[in-house]
This record gives sequence, structure tokens and C-alpha cells, in this order.
Amino acid sequence: MTTLVWFRQDLRLRDNAALTAALQFGEPIVPLYIFAPDEESIWRPGAASRWWLHHSLRQLDLDLQNLGVALCLRNAQNTQAELLRVARECGITRILWNRRYEPAISARDQVIKAALSDAGFTAISYNSALLFEPWSIKNKTGKPYQVFSPFWRQCLSLPDPPEPTPAPQRIQSVATAPHSHELDELKLLPRLDWADGFLAHWTPGAASAHQCLQQFLTDSFEHYQSNRDRPALRATSRLSPYLHFGEIGPREVWHATRKFAQQNGQHTTWRRSHFLFELGWREFAHHLLFYFPDTPAHPLRTNYARFPWKSDSGTLKAWQRGVTGYPIVDAGMRELWHTGWMHNRVRMITGSFLVKDLLLPWQQGAQWFWDTLVDADLASNTLGWQWVAGCGADAAPYFRIFNPTTQALKFDPQGVYVRRWVPEIAQLPDSFIHQPWTATPEVLKSAGITLGKTYPFPIVQHDIARLEALAALATLQP
Repeated sequence: MTTLVWFRQDLRLRDNAALTAALQFGEPIVPLYIFAPDEESIWRPGAASRWWLHHSLRQLDLDLQNLGVALCLRNAQNTQAELLRVARECGITRILWNRRYEPAISARDQVIKAALSDAGFTAISYNSALLFEPWSIKNKTGKPYQVFSPFWRQCLSLPDPPEPTPAPQRIQSVATAPHSHELDELKLLPRLDWADGFLAHWTPGAASAHQCLQQFLTDSFEHYQSNRDRPALRATSRLSPYLHFGEIGPREVWHATRKFAQQNGQHTTWRRSHFLFELGWREFAHHLLFYFPDTPAHPLRTNYARFPWKSDSGTLKAWQRGVTGYPIVDAGMRELWHTGWMHNRVRMITGSFLVKDLLLPWQQGAQWFWDTLVDADLASNTLGWQWVAGCGADAAPYFRIFNPTTQALKFDPQGVYVRRWVPEIAQLPDSFIHQPWTATPEVLKSAGITLGKTYPFPIVQHDIARLEALAALATLQP
């Protein structure tokens, strides 16, 4: 008898609930990954995600081979048919996997589970992606939460999630391994080598995920609250892509944080740490997506469906390319393009600029981030964009019209971040680095800048754009 473990966004061996369950049967295991992007609705993996997936699958295969078994890869049009095909090839009796929660995938998985059961297979799914199942957290009236604070308070009132399980020491393989596609046959890497710079910033894989977590805890956890909004510092964990692809699980992050904090005398305060709050926001995002499956494309607050958005391909392209004339915005968009990632504070600034200064639809921003972020996660991406647009949970539309200049002065006061990503203005003095249009001709000349040529004038005036945004928001009032 043989068990098939269907890997998805759980590309790790430690704390992998489906794999742990399969090992308990003491029988051969077939590890399988099926790439079927057409089944993911319009939210098939973006270009940056595909790059990460390629390298993550390669590392997972190496990790599995070290334990005595190889990862089977299949490039398929139909996941259900491919699961049945592999199962029959290898004499499979059980098919185990860890749950995903995106609406289209969750619906598909229910159909697959029923079909496998009807065909005589034991089909079981597990939670390996979240601390708490989305449906297990409800308010006192039995309804989903739409505000983060009470949601997270309830989560924290529950017992700690289970301790993570260790990786196996050995995996028994089948006598004859099933046919596997070569990784390159999945065609995950871009044809043009625009992602070459990603490797300078990222090393996909479970081992790197744990190194990243330990480095953060050792170097940055203590000062996370005070430094987390400073994009020039490496003060955040940068775990988001590893969590999305399941190279590390949230239970591992939770318990590693608990142990580190307690070893450093924070026995009672670690649960209230701002770092753990970020793990809570990830849970909240999945909670919302589960209960409101239309939100990747439609506002949670339905009155926003009549918001008077503009349509301007020119300003959208300027935002995407990082040539808006606002250095902090341009720095963020260039960091995104070159590294596949953007600091969270800058995500809020660039997002606010798109929807409040340019009055362009938040869905266009969400789609761009989806294609360019290595940590593109449907739940978190949706929550972030609806939050900044003011049309989702925890909404505060009138207070989230960020002034990009004052935000930059507050969180990048010496312009270190801006100079890193917008080198053409790097020679400006600190007093002008975030607003080069206010510099005198002499200062601009000394810095080698010709506004409108070497660096653009602002494409909008924020003060005027803010008033226009407020007027547009006022049209939504009953």
C-alpha cells in the first residue's frame, strides 16, 4: 500500500501536517506537485511568483532526495485527472494534502475530494498553512470579524497552536517511481532575464526560511516596534514569500518567537508583540477571504462600487515604472521591480498614492502587485489594497490619504532608502531629497539634476489631489 502526498503551498518537510500523517502509516510515499495554473481562475501565479516557485520546487526536490525519495512533477490541464493517473500508476490507496483557502481553489478541492472518495481512495486534507482555521473564529453573534483588533484578541485567547512537528529522517519510496516532468518543462522562469537580480536578494527554500527567521529574531525582534516602519533598515522579518509558499509554517514562526522571547525574559509580553500582530494580520486576511470570496475583485464595502475612479494609462504606467516625481513612491516601485518585494510602510504609501492621489482603481494596483511580488498572496494582497483604498475591513478612508512627502520625511529622514533606489537624485541635500521640486536651480545643478529630463516633475500636486479624493469620497455618502 502506498500514500500520495500532494504538495501545494506547503513546500517544506518540517511541520507539514499531510506529510506527517502519511509517515505514520509506515508505507511508501509518493510526493507529487501538480502545476495547473489554468485552474486558479484569473489569479494564476504571477511572473515573480513563478520565479520563486521554480527555485522552491528545486530545493524541495533536493531535500526529498536527501531522505530517499524524489519529487514527482506534473504539468497538467486538469488536477483531478492527474491525481487519478498518478494514483493508478503507483497503486496509491491514500491521497493526503494540506488545505488552500483561495475561493476558486477551495471549491475545486471539494470536488476533487468527492471524486477521489467515489473512486475508492482515502482522501484527507489538513491545516498546515494557518494558526487557526478561518471558519473557527467568529464574533459573539456567530458572524465573521471585520475589524482586526477584536479578531486577534479572540485568537490570542485560545490555547497556543500545536508545536511544529520535526522533519522526517527518512522517507520510504515506491519500487518504481512515477514519470516526472523536468522542472524546466513547467516553464516557470521568465524568457527575458528580468528576474536575474532576485537571486541577489532571495534564496528560496525551507532552510533559507529558517535562517531568515533566526536572523530576524536575533538582530531585529527586540527593536521591531520602533524600527519596523523604516524602509532603509533591515528591520522586518522578510518572511512573507516563505510563508506564502509554505517553506515555513506559521506555527513554526509562532513557537520560535515564543521560545526566543521567553529566553530573553519576555515571558508574558511576547503575545502582544508587534511582530506577532503581523502574523495575526495574515490570519485576518485569510479569515476575510474565506467569508467574503468576492473581495479580490470587488470592494467589501459595496458603496465603493460607485466610486468615480479615473482611467489614465499614462499615470498608471508612471506609477508602475517609478517615475511619478515623488521620490518615496518611485523608490518603492523600483524596489518592487528589482527585488520582487517592497517594504510594508512603502506599500501603504505607494498604494495610497495610486488610489487617493491618482484616483486609479485599487484593483489595478492589486493586479500589478500580484504579478511583481514574490510574496503575492491573494488574501494578503486583497486585504492590503482594500485597506489602503478604504473599501475593506478596518476601513478609515478619510484618514488614509497619505502625504508622500511627510511620510518620507518621517520614515526615511536622511533619504537613505530613496537614494538607494532613485540614484539620479542621490546628490541632493537631505532637505530636498524628498521634494526635489522645491530645490533652487543652483542646488539642482550642483546635484546634476534637470527636472523634467533627468527626473520628472510631480505628475500631480498632492494638496490638490487630496481635495479631489475627499470630494470623490463624499459622493459615496448616503
